[in-house]
Amino acid sequence: MPSPSPLGLYVHVPFCASICGYCNFNRGLFDPALKAAYVEAVRLEIRRAGDGAAADTIYFGGGTPSLLEPTEIGAIIQECRAAFEVAPGAEITLEANPETVSRASLLAFREQGVNRISFGVQSFRDEELQRLGRAHSAERARRAFADARAAGFDNLSLDLMLWLPGQTRAHLEESLDGLLALGPEHASVYLLELYPNAPLRDTMARAGWSQAPDDDAADMYLMAMERLEEGGLEQYEISNLAAPGRRCRHNMKYWTDGEWAGFGPGAHSTRHRVRWNNVCGTSEYTRRVEAGEPIVAACRPLGTREALEEALFMGLRLSEGVPYEEIGARYGVDVWTTYSERLAPAIDAGLLIRQAGRLRLTRPGMLMANEVMAAFLRTDSTVE
Repeated sequence: MPSPSPLGLYVHVPFCASICGYCNFNRGLFDPALKAAYVEAVRLEIRRAGDGAAADTIYFGGGTPSLLEPTEIGAIIQECRAAFEVAPGAEITLEANPETVSRASLLAFREQGVNRISFGVQSFRDEELQRLGRAHSAERARRAFADARAAGFDNLSLDLMLWLPGQTRAHLEESLDGLLALGPEHASVYLLELYPNAPLRDTMARAGWSQAPDDDAADMYLMAMERLEEGGLEQYEISNLAAPGRRCRHNMKYWTDGEWAGFGPGAHSTRHRVRWNNVCGTSEYTRRVEAGEPIVAACRPLGTREALEEALFMGLRLSEGVPYEEIGARYGVDVWTTYSERLAPAIDAGLLIRQAGRLRLTRPGMLMANEVMAAFLRTDSTVE
């Protein structure tokens, strides 16, 4: 069975001041009246779901959670504390866009209980930010970071994207240097993925922009990880790096077979071998909560095989790898006997290492992670 470790609490804030042409998350344009209704609804959802279970992280994701007032974030945090046994030293993260905060608002967020900020910077080059449709400049991102430090935050994360339209290795190095110059405790580095109907695809076609070839993107990824590690951040997951002791405790729950409760429109939860998700539309979500109607759009139990396989391929995202013997014992399955034949090609190719009861991807293997992880899906095993 999954570990009885404390829950992570996730709160989805579905509002954005503008919609980026590459984003495929559940979000909509900011509406003050709908925002007020949402805050009351999500507080009520948390109140109804509370069972006093232990929790040690709260994560406000979006959307752009920093569009909420600090007092609204504080009220939601207090609702979480009343409904669950939230640890005194809980990690409480707020995602924020640089243009949505000030030193005063950041100080207010901190006073309300937020102790970690994750800034969506994406690039330190204004040309790239404009192509992505971001509302901030590189200088505005630097100022937001400085304001967060001045407000007392000592746990800050910065998001960067690579494989951007027209981006070269030199351009990426400029952004990496910009990130390292600020000295964040955490960094997330992602390849830009354009979903089929992303507006940015049309913009790129009209402007004649293109992404670098796949091989160049792979080289950019490897260079980014090496450069950031040289700068003092350690890669601990395919897309994430941190200073010692500053891994994102909330996200680690997803990668270590933990449990979490999600609140807000479209939020997902996994507890007691059951997974469910809320309706996505914000208006529909608030209406149902207010009316006392069910808000769950889908719910299903996780069978042993599905839970096992998910624990294995999610854990494989970590640089230290997945403790397959420990997980196998938890689910009553001999993992190596079940999956060794499928994993052998990745081991032979130098993409995967088996050592001391763990399986871990090499850094080149991280570039082929989906292909390697597929070994854990839909086998002919007898695990049910």
